[in-house]
Amino acid sequence: MSGPREPVAPVQPVTPADVTRAVRLAVAALRQAPPDADWSVKAGGIDWDCWETVEHLADDLFAYAAQLGPEHPPQHTEVPFLWYRRRDGGPSNVTFADRGSGIAGLLQVLESCGALLTGMVATTAPTVRAHHTWGASDPEGFAAMGIVETLVHTYDIAGGLGIDATWHPPADLCARVLHRLFPDAPTDTVPWPTLLWATGRGELPGRARLTTWRWHGEPREARG
Repeated sequence: MSGPREPVAPVQPVTPADVTRAVRLAVAALRQAPPDADWSVKAGGIDWDCWETVEHLADDLFAYAAQLGPEHPPQHTEVPFLWYRRRDGGPSNVTFADRGSGIAGLLQVLESCGALLTGMVATTAPTVRAHHTWGASDPEGFAAMGIVETLVHTYDIAGGLGIDATWHPPADLCARVLHRLFPDAPTDTVPWPTLLWATGRGELPGRARLTTWRWHGEPREARG
């Protein structure tokens, strides 16, 4: 007969420091690409190239920060920045990096947009709600969204650049965003492969690869 089970520690909330940590880890990983790496190749299994995917990621971080910015954040739409595509099929962004700045400049844009999200999450009251297509969210939720975007798009980019073997996000960080945004994800599996599965990028034992997926931005207590 087995003894009593050890109590499971509760998953801690996602914090502004987690956003900073995720972005810094991503930038450090992408800086490991060889100097002659071709950033125009497709990023993993998505339709954008590696440069475009970094721009898209930076733009996600910027957009989540911006959504929290107004005194009365919009509840039914995005803040009305002008979004556009540089090419047919490319990402629709507000922010782009100056190509003349090279990869160093591109990654600096990513760092800067990550810092914007960190700052907005840190200074916005937890009672604030703002629109997102996948559920009106609070600052913690937008932090978690930014972290998921950072972790999985770095996986995509690293795959395109051939440095994916070096990208292993911390388990605690993955567990916190899974808990916050993916209530249906299994909790008895390794967090990083589980996050890849939850975002349609991998398989778990006994579970087929997802062909569609979403997160749930609403605070957990609001989901009913």
